[in-house]
Amino acid sequence: MNLSLFDVPRETVALAEGAVVLRGFATGHDAALCEGVQGVLARSPWRHMITPGGFRMSVAMTNCGSLGWVSDERGYRYAAADPMTGEAWPAMPELFATLATEAAREAGYPYFAPDACLINRYEPGAKLTLHQDRNERDMDAPIVSFSLGLPAVFLFGGNKRSQPIRRIALVNGDVAVWGGESRLRYHGVMPLREGNHPLTGACRINLTFRKAG
Repeated sequence: MNLSLFDVPRETVALAEGAVVLRGFATGHDAALCEGVQGVLARSPWRHMITPGGFRMSVAMTNCGSLGWVSDERGYRYAAADPMTGEAWPAMPELFATLATEAAREAGYPYFAPDACLINRYEPGAKLTLHQDRNERDMDAPIVSFSLGLPAVFLFGGNKRSQPIRRIALVNGDVAVWGGESRLRYHGVMPLREGNHPLTGACRINLTFRKAG
């Protein structure tokens, strides 16, 4: 597969030790990534998951890969089957896995092989509160997060919730990668502002790749 990864000028922005934003990394493949999302949705539609505390999440979600992240009254976890359909999650599109692996390599993680992709849809007002990604078995693998569509403000803190928070603007095609010493840093997304993007319309799509199993 010829991805032409270097056709679009890019910039690497350091966030912390082991954490970077690859500006424009996925810009040349954004339309194909969105097509892949539509293929996943045909089998596993959007849903607003419920937190263990009983709250409805403002971000709509689905998954692809051999494992998918789920949340309900029993807690946060990964599952091999979509609880909405009872069937296995859709396979991860080849382009998803290839780009995620390439982004991780460029960020300094040459052996990343994702087995889960959490797909989020942010509509105006939707947000993601500060949290750590702790449900994965392999903490040596990074988190690789693609932004598509409307811009968002990514919150990136420290290993304790009380530590200072950095605000980073993410636009279509940007990829954030964090691992190593930064793997358990708190992070989130500020409420999405209204807008319209030619690729996604009035929303932002986020693809978050993990090594979960």
